[in-house]
Formats: sequence, C-alpha cells, structure tokens
Amino acid sequence: MALEIGSELTCSMGVTDMAASIAWYERVMQCQLLYRADEIGWCELATPMGGVNIGLSEVESVVQGGGATNVFEVADIDAAKAHLDAEGVRQDGDILHIPGLVKLITFYDPDGNAFMFSRSEAAA
Repeated sequence: MALEIGSELTCSMGVTDMAASIAWYERVMQCQLLYRADEIGWCELATPMGGVNIGLSEVESVVQGGGATNVFEVADIDAAKAHLDAEGVRQDGDILHIPGLVKLITFYDPDGNAFMFSRSEAAA
C-alpha cells in the first residue's frame, strides 16, 4: 500500500500564553483563528498560505533550540522585514542574501519559536 499524503500541513509549536500567542500570530503572521480547544490547550490558525495551518499547544515552558524552522515565502523580503520591525519582532540579524539563490530573514515568536521569511532569487 502506497503512502498518500494529504493537502494540509499543520506546523505545531508550544506556547506559554495561548491568548497572547493567538493575538501575535493574527497580527504578525496575518493568520486567522480556526478554532480553540481550551480543554486540551490547543488551537489552530490558518496561515495566508492555502493548506498550511499553525497549531499552538499551551505548555508550561517552551524548550529552545533544535526542532524545525518554518519558512514562509514572501513576495517582498524588504517589506516583510519592515513589517517585522514595525511589530517589534525579535530577529536574528539582517536579511541574509545568498546570491543567485535566496534572501532569508530569521525571526521569533514571543516564546522563541523560530520562523523564516524567504524570497527566492528565481522568483524575483
């Protein structure tokens, strides 16, 4: 029997304050809350990218380091950085440019979960 992967992806991460995290993801990442299940400390938000959701699990503390970094393509990396700057989002330095390949910027949610915005040189 062959593996059949569906058309949805949920990127799950731990957060320490569900309400504050939902507000941050709505404001900074332009997500929309799909549902919240307080009895199990879980919620899911739709990202602007079709079929990709962010799942938040409320935990006592978020372990830093390791794990996956979710990378979202953006139309304009400079505009994306300006948006992060305007929202006061912690970033790991300036835009990283790998000539002929990609431009990247690493940033963190309030609990230190890492994300990246990318802009492919081929797409530019």
